[in-house]
Amino acid sequence: MWVRFIECMIEGFSLRKCAEQLNDEVTHVTLFYWRHKILSALKQIPTEAFQDIVEMDETYFLYSEKSKRNIAERKPRKLGGKAKYRGISHDQVCVLVARDRQKMTYSGVLGRGRIRTTKLDEAIGGHLSDSNVLCTDSWRAFSSYANSKGMTHYRFKSDGKQRVKGVNHIQNVNSYHSRLKKWMDRFNGVATKYLQNYLAWFRYLDSKEYENTASNKKKYVGQIVPVYCDRHEHQTSAFCLFLLS
Repeated sequence: MWVRFIECMIEGFSLRKCAEQLNDEVTHVTLFYWRHKILSALKQIPTEAFQDIVEMDETYFLYSEKSKRNIAERKPRKLGGKAKYRGISHDQVCVLVARDRQKMTYSGVLGRGRIRTTKLDEAIGGHLSDSNVLCTDSWRAFSSYANSKGMTHYRFKSDGKQRVKGVNHIQNVNSYHSRLKKWMDRFNGVATKYLQNYLAWFRYLDSKEYENTASNKKKYVGQIVPVYCDRHEHQTSAFCLFLLS
């Protein structure tokens, strides 16, 4: 059932439809926890070092405590609600995306509100070097970071007047943002505490290796299960070996 559930996840089925595919032997509530066990393992798959030109930009998701009871800071929102304040505020969660021209991608939650240089270095410092060329928007945190690392840096203003400087631009990372937001819409809002899991899920689905084929489904299972078993030592070795078989 675990293997079949992973296949349903790859197909993009809702939890209720996944339960139907498993002949209702497992409830959609239980499958929610199965999903996050799998995603928790998936996000442990490491990001390789970036090569050559790297595009980097942030995007924002509405801070959400979906399914939590007794929210203290504010009144509960309806699905697809709006932030209390206009523009970037503490109501927004910053997600950083970096992507090279070989489509190696990093995506991570940096916290609430505007991006800061210190958070930037903590998140992605180990993936970049002074051999990379960095392309970003004009936000000052990116400039400060690039200067501190001695990196060649190209900036593109949000007014869109100059979108390309030779081979340098941020169109790939902005396209990734668009695909990510569209994919996330299917969940009608994601609780912020689970956002990193969903970023890892989409990153895999959008990767250059992924195609919805039988061989890639087997590869998907083969990548997830060893990490899952390493992280859950209380699970029996027989269970893990069954999944890998």
